[in-house]
Amino acid sequence: MKPSVFLFLGTTCAFLAVAFGAFGAHGLKEMISPELLVTYKTGVEYQMWHAFALIAIALMQQHDAQSLLLKWAGALMFLGIILFSGSLYALAILNLPILGAITPIGGVSFLVAWSLLIIFSGKKSSHNKRYKSSRY
Repeated sequence: MKPSVFLFLGTTCAFLAVAFGAFGAHGLKEMISPELLVTYKTGVEYQMWHAFALIAIALMQQHDAQSLLLKWAGALMFLGIILFSGSLYALAILNLPILGAITPIGGVSFLVAWSLLIIFSGKKSSHNKRYKSSRY
């Protein structure tokens, strides 16, 4: 079985979320306003949750390696991390509100990725029900 790009991206993003979180808690705490620190922390939280989602996608691909739904969901999940969390980091550190215009694009990437996973799971559920009923 070949290694999954989404497993690599997910574990790397999780590692970076921990590093960015530590940097925010210790390095940025005295450098930026409390409001901007909350923005930064939101980026870290979303990055970690979606890193876990990338890892889950990699695990799902072990059962359906050719699924375009999973491939697109993983790509959009990673894009969402870059655009959503990345723009929040930049906004907080650089204090440039204009960067907040990028954040919703990342949010939409997350929503589309989750929608694709919903469709994938629905297809798998109906397939499993048909298989079980025809088997017995």
